[in-house]
Amino acid sequence: MLNGITIYKRYGTLEILRGLSIAVEKGQVAAIVGPSGCGKSTLLHVLGTLDRPDQGQVLINGTDVSLLSPKKLAAFRNRHIGFVFQFHHLLPEFSALENVAIPGWLAGRSKATVREEASRLLDKLGLSHRLDHKPSQLSGGEQQRVAVARALINQPAIVLADEPTGNLDSINARELHQLFFRLREETGQTFLLVTHNDELARQCDRVWTMRDGMLS
Repeated sequence: MLNGITIYKRYGTLEILRGLSIAVEKGQVAAIVGPSGCGKSTLLHVLGTLDRPDQGQVLINGTDVSLLSPKKLAAFRNRHIGFVFQFHHLLPEFSALENVAIPGWLAGRSKATVREEASRLLDKLGLSHRLDHKPSQLSGGEQQRVAVARALINQPAIVLADEPTGNLDSINARELHQLFFRLREETGQTFLLVTHNDELARQCDRVWTMRDGMLS
């Protein structure tokens, strides 16, 4: 599924990741917790191929992503990895449906098929009445659900979520937690979350704590 093997990462003289390894199995909802600044987001970016490790391997469904050219890596990332961030990063000029559909269109899939799948995903997430609304017309919780749908549109091997509830109130955060586990049960989707939310972490199948650039 997802394997990070003996990963090192430094910025200048600062060593962020110190030879850590991690494995997430298909269908797991796993979490990484730890204090701010300990390297959790850096690790997620390396695992998500947004950054390269100085040493080590990242394998996704058996593919060593370090062997891919930049163009092939971008295409692989789009098709096999979904991202949800604390700030939803929706494109303000596009509707909810269009925001969800864009990764599918970038993958070269049929526009009509992708629109249909985006509509179905938004309906599953309780947003069928918001398809044509732009982000500014949506609540924070609704925007984050659109971001989740966007992460799922290409049926990725794994969804990486960096503090996905950090910008939400307690009610919307709890609903988003429930959504992750419902999607896992309904579709077998795999999630790796970076979170400060103890309630969310306690529900996960596997939890790692990051300290001093290592996982325990």
